[in-house]
Amino acid sequence: MSVDPTEVPAEAQPRIRPRPASLDPRELGFTPQPPVPWLAPLLLINAGLRTLLAFLFGAYLDKRELQIALGPVPDHDHSAGDELWLDYVADLGDGFDSTYSIAYLLAQPQLQPDGVDRPLPRGQLLVMGGDQVYPTASGEAYENRSKGPYEAAMPVAPREGPQPTLFAVPGNHDWYDGLTAFLRLFARKRNAEFGGWRTEQRRSYFAVKLPHGWWLLGLDEQAGSYIDDPQLEYFQEIATRIHPDDRIILAVPAPTWVKAADRPGAYDSVDYFVRKVLAPTGAQVRLMLSGDLHHYARYSGEDRELITCGGGGAYLVATHRLPETITVPPRDTLVRHASKPRDYAIKGRFPTVKESRAYTWSIFWRLPHRNPGFATFIGIIHTMLMLTMSGAVRGEEQSPQLLTLPLGLMLVFILGATIAFSKPPKIGLRGYAKHWLIGIAHGLAHVALGALGTWAWLASPLSGWEWQVVTAAVIYGPVAGFLGTELLALYLVIAGFFTVNVNELFAGQSIDDSKSFLRLHIGRDGTLTVYPIALRKVNRRWSAAPDAPEDSPWIEPGTPLRPHLAEESPITI
Repeated sequence: MSVDPTEVPAEAQPRIRPRPASLDPRELGFTPQPPVPWLAPLLLINAGLRTLLAFLFGAYLDKRELQIALGPVPDHDHSAGDELWLDYVADLGDGFDSTYSIAYLLAQPQLQPDGVDRPLPRGQLLVMGGDQVYPTASGEAYENRSKGPYEAAMPVAPREGPQPTLFAVPGNHDWYDGLTAFLRLFARKRNAEFGGWRTEQRRSYFAVKLPHGWWLLGLDEQAGSYIDDPQLEYFQEIATRIHPDDRIILAVPAPTWVKAADRPGAYDSVDYFVRKVLAPTGAQVRLMLSGDLHHYARYSGEDRELITCGGGGAYLVATHRLPETITVPPRDTLVRHASKPRDYAIKGRFPTVKESRAYTWSIFWRLPHRNPGFATFIGIIHTMLMLTMSGAVRGEEQSPQLLTLPLGLMLVFILGATIAFSKPPKIGLRGYAKHWLIGIAHGLAHVALGALGTWAWLASPLSGWEWQVVTAAVIYGPVAGFLGTELLALYLVIAGFFTVNVNELFAGQSIDDSKSFLRLHIGRDGTLTVYPIALRKVNRRWSAAPDAPEDSPWIEPGTPLRPHLAEESPITI
């Protein structure tokens, strides 16, 4: 008996909850989550295994080609009316404070960010651009980290005006369970409620007709690997309705235009889609949107704008290491019939270069604070290293063999782990030597710290106590764990200078400030205006609002949220 992945048991259907009188999870219906500790050992192992499984068996778990059996896709026609407002948010399902701060702003009937001279109405459409949940996809994770906070921000459809519609593009974290939970949440056979928003799509990809000849296309690349045949057929049929004078907004899971600077093949799938499906229509792709990199950045060229806006809630990623100019597609791509390369220059970013660099130095206190499990793991490793070193030294007094088997295994493990952590790319890619050298230097630094700790331990009276393992674990372990974690923080700062482990430098901090989303407006004259809305500080103190109107947020911030434009002025297309 086959099971439809989009069918949901009756008991799992949305139900109207009474307004909660407190922040008790039993009343909210979900459990607010802290930021994901991205360097927690168990999480790293789990994420690594899932990534490996997705790489090895992704084609077997790929549900995109099965989605055609779900029936015909309804037309997503939102072209009625003289104008339309559209919101875009990505990378949202992380810690509650950051995710809900952005959800709260998105749910407000209107916003007037600093730098804007008029109120901006809430989007009639909300597009979630990928990675709606972290660290891995499951029904419970979606409920606690994304759907729950958004339902609390807008519990029911607004009393005034039409109910806003929700579309979602899956990112790599949505793919970790083969899209099972994503399809159940966003692509049911009938419209479903996501708080006050209504889902409408039936596949993991979509095409929406907008006013004045604009189109919104959401592409599912399955981690950038390829575009499946049913998806191509769907968009080829849509292309028959697109006219030469039309303009297209293309939402993709990742900013492959930036990633292609280091991996020339990263942009190939998007380029193929533009060349083979969209270019024959004569329409122009004027705007590409993506999340995946958790910041705001805009590259501008003569033909289109390329915007990354992954500030919906996940940990902040640096902006000061972004290239000033990029060529898309790269000139050294191996695709024989690639599009004509064009140059794009960075025109806006949030946080600013100065702010991004300043965040670098907070690694020294955020790393142990956000990742206590990792500090414990480092303490255990250094305790084992000290015990094997001290055993070798004591054995040297009786036998001239300093490098014992246990110590040799520890040294191989540490050097292997630090080299792997530096993620040296395959030979042939530019700059691979620095990864090996930095990784080896990092390992030797930990060995030196272990040698210094061993000398201090043997010089202290503690080395003469009985139950050496217990004594070392209780006394030496915490100190070595803190020092080893700070050594790793120093390594990340230095490695970041050489553009190595930049993601880990920021992931290890789980920075929940400096978030962003986009509010787009198609005006009466057909002009598209993009308002990049930034939030420098998220709220961390919340209170229930049991007596507020039915369609108002369940949870109110303790201090007002102060959004502002991420650039000096809106972007007009």
